[in-house]
Amino acid sequence: MNNRRNAIRTVIAAIAAAAAWAAVPAVQAAPVDDAVTALQHDWEVIRYQTPPAEREKRFETLAVNAHKVSESFPGRAEPLVWEGIVVSSLAGEKGGLGALGLVKQAKALYERAIQIDGNVLEGSAYNSLGVLYYKVPGWPLGFGDKARAGQMLQKALALNPQGIDANFFYGEYLVETDHETDAVTYLQRAIDAPPRPGRQIADAGRREEARQLLGKIKR
Repeated sequence: MNNRRNAIRTVIAAIAAAAAWAAVPAVQAAPVDDAVTALQHDWEVIRYQTPPAEREKRFETLAVNAHKVSESFPGRAEPLVWEGIVVSSLAGEKGGLGALGLVKQAKALYERAIQIDGNVLEGSAYNSLGVLYYKVPGWPLGFGDKARAGQMLQKALALNPQGIDANFFYGEYLVETDHETDAVTYLQRAIDAPPRPGRQIADAGRREEARQLLGKIKR
């Protein structure tokens, strides 16, 4: 049982699907883009600028807010993607067998987003779903599937070939599947990816993750 808890904690901890805590504003009257931007920013602050000991509680609060955003904009894919990212990140902080329920919830959110619009947010739903498929344990413990992961991540890359996240996670996937040499190209592309307006915190954090993984390969 302990081995299973540790395995889940290890494989989920890197799920990222990112200063001071800022709560999501009342979303009922806010345009969907504004609400999603607020979720993005709060996620970045927790993921990259909040002490590890505080992240779980803050992600729990953000998950509640993210669900409110999804409910406020039925039929829109963007909030579902970001609710999935927040729930995945909470699973990573929580670890243990309890995290499995959260990653299954995130998987369902990504799949709903893809049913509405798979191209939304430059393929982020495919990218985030692919990450789950290669990080979560396979049957009978979880739904992990390396082949399925590759398919999802390649769809994301096709939609956003220069994107920092699409390249980083495909590079990480290649490392996970023992293709380190091929991974170098994608990790370097992540480092060199064009900056995203308003996403400075996430871009800096992801580039640093790519540098660290690239350094491990080269060593």
